[in-house]
Amino acid sequence: MLSIFVLIFAGLVAGAVNAIAGGGTLLTFPALVWVGVPPVMANATATLTALPGYLGSSWAFRRDIAAEGSLSLGIIIALSAMGGLVGAILLVMTPGEEFVGIVPWLLLLATLTFAFGPRFVAMTRSGNMAHTGPALSAVAIGAVAAYGGYFNGGLGIMLLAVLGVIGFENLHGMNGLKNLLSAILALVSVTTYITAGLIAWEHAAILALATTAGGYLGARQARRIRNTAILRNAIVSIGAAMTAVFFFL
Repeated sequence: MLSIFVLIFAGLVAGAVNAIAGGGTLLTFPALVWVGVPPVMANATATLTALPGYLGSSWAFRRDIAAEGSLSLGIIIALSAMGGLVGAILLVMTPGEEFVGIVPWLLLLATLTFAFGPRFVAMTRSGNMAHTGPALSAVAIGAVAAYGGYFNGGLGIMLLAVLGVIGFENLHGMNGLKNLLSAILALVSVTTYITAGLIAWEHAAILALATTAGGYLGARQARRIRNTAILRNAIVSIGAAMTAVFFFL
C-alpha cells in the first residue's frame, strides 16, 4: 500500500508540475526506483507515463507550431524521431549495473538543465547568441533527441534551448514544437522499450492515471499562478536531493 501511495502521490505532483513548469520526470523516475523497479525499467516506464501529457500539450499548441530557422518542420521532426530511436536502442543495450552508475550523472545534468535552462533560453531570445546553420542545427536537434530517447529528465528545457539557438523566436511556437517533438521521440522510444520488455506495466498504469489527474488539476490552476519560481526551486531541490542519493547508493 505504501508503494501505491508513493506512486499516486508522485504521479499527481508530476502531472501538476508538468502542466505548470515541467520537470515531472525528476519525480516519477526516483519514485519508481524507490518502489523497487530496476533503474532501466524505471526510466522506460517514466517516459511512457509522460507520453499522454506530451500529446495533450501538443494538441493545445497545434495552431502555433511553425518552422523557423534554417531547418524545415519535417526535417526537425524526422531528426527527433531518429534521435529518439538511437537513444532508446542505447538504453536497451546498456547493462543494468552500468546504467545505475550513469543515473546520478543523468539526474545531475537534468537538474542543472532545469535550474539554468530558462536563462539560456532567454539568452537565445534576446539576440545575444548567433543562430546556427543547417548542419549544426541538425546535429543539435539529433543530439538532444538521442538524450531524450535515453533519459527523459530535463528534455523539455533542453529542446527549448536548442530551438532558440537554431533560430526560433515565437515562444508559443517553441513550446508547441517542444511538446510535439517530446511526444514523437517518446513514442518512438516507448515502442522500442515495449519491444524489449522494459515497461513495468502495473506501476505504469498507476502512474499514468495519477499523472493524468495531476495534469488536469495543474492545468486548471496554472493560470492562477503568477510566479512559478517557488515551484521551480522546489523541483530543483528535489532533483538535487535525488542526485545526491543516487551518487551515494
